[in-house]
Amino acid sequence: MSMQPQRPLIGITTGDLNGIGIELIIKTFSDHRLLELCTPVVFASNKVINFYRKSVPEINFNYQSAKDFNRVSHKQVNIFNCWEDEVAIVPGQLTDTGGAYAVKSLTAAAEALKNKKIQGLVTAPIHKKNTQSNNFNFTGHTPYLKHVFGVNDVLMLMAAENFRVGLVTEHVPISEVATRITREAIVSKLSILKDSLMKDFGIDKPKIAVLGLNPHAGDEGLIGKEEEEIIKPAIKEAKHSMLVLGPYSADAFFARGQQQKFDAVLAMYHDQGLIPFKSLAIGEGVNYTAGLPGVRTSPDHGTAFDIAGKNKADASSFIASIYACIDIINQRNEYEENRKNPMKKVTPAILANAVDEKIEETEGP
Repeated sequence: MSMQPQRPLIGITTGDLNGIGIELIIKTFSDHRLLELCTPVVFASNKVINFYRKSVPEINFNYQSAKDFNRVSHKQVNIFNCWEDEVAIVPGQLTDTGGAYAVKSLTAAAEALKNKKIQGLVTAPIHKKNTQSNNFNFTGHTPYLKHVFGVNDVLMLMAAENFRVGLVTEHVPISEVATRITREAIVSKLSILKDSLMKDFGIDKPKIAVLGLNPHAGDEGLIGKEEEEIIKPAIKEAKHSMLVLGPYSADAFFARGQQQKFDAVLAMYHDQGLIPFKSLAIGEGVNYTAGLPGVRTSPDHGTAFDIAGKNKADASSFIASIYACIDIINQRNEYEENRKNPMKKVTPAILANAVDEKIEETEGP
């Protein structure tokens, strides 16, 4: 029987300083019941938090300041001060400053996750346009975290209860999608997906569906050759080590509710997977980066500049991201615990001896 897991330290990034991220953090952790499940460490500055605290005056949000992980309080929200600067905050505006400090928060939190100072990370939304620089040349959180951890591949996985959709390609133009659909890419993503379903979601024998790239999954090669030449051979290769079926025509697959028969679906590109996911998911969706040594989740929405600073942001998806992060950490711990003391392998000789001893007991002297 495994011991009760300790409350994990969960790092939280601010996202774009002019987006809804900090408002979501304040709304989420004003519910003190979350502190019974985790210890939040927000990578920000007191000044930024105080600015947004004024925009949600009805919410009682308390925190303690920290600059050292050894002095983190397990009884309240911790603000880990990554900067002391006076920062110009203009809710709803896309500014260089909003992006630059989002990156400061993210880089500090990612290092903490990599160095195991925190057990999990929940990232508030950033904007692709104002985070780009020579120091941060990434299209989003997923490729950046892949870089930080130095892993060969990761998988962007959207999850809501038992509905999960992974992507072969993420934030790339449609004109480039087909060139990135390779046998190696599909097999790699399927491998990460299978491992994640087992270790992170507790599914012993995952069943995975793969979508086609073209309409009608290529119609036997009449509408594009990718299914015949790339996707089917990749599925055939993956079948040696997992239960995977497809390729399915994406429209018919979701129209018939086929996703309910599988533990996860692998889509070829962003909108093919995310439009049905966001339309059909029951409950709040969470974006999870599968394949990392650390656990990272985020809400399934963007910076929402149009409502930033107006006390209109709905924290449901952010709260779901916190719960998902905690659940995955606990599930991973349980998976490891269950494999620490495996039963000794029973060889035919051991089995034969055991049977002989049982016969002797039964027959008596």
